[in-house]
Amino acid sequence: MNDQYPRLLVDESEDDGKVLEVIFDTIENQVRDGEPPEVAATLARLQGEGHSREQALRYIACALSVEFFEILEHGARFDGERYADNLAALPALPYDEDAI
Repeated sequence: MNDQYPRLLVDESEDDGKVLEVIFDTIENQVRDGEPPEVAATLARLQGEGHSREQALRYIACALSVEFFEILEHGARFDGERYADNLAALPALPYDEDAI
């Protein structure tokens, strides 16, 4: 992986890449559908701040990976409020990248 991109909270070394595929497909669907609206707004904001589309999507994936992690590891429900808060804070990551 290129060092210009943040690491996701999910295992990126998976051979089949299914989790990453689902994360990025989910984000593209959220942008297309405008739901939640914070996703498209965050994409536009990050690109407006000078991030490439790929970098911006990667940051959004970091916020979404928190939700996937909580669901997969703890059986938690998707927390839309936490997701929106994490999107608003980007490009600050919602976790310590060095700890993963």
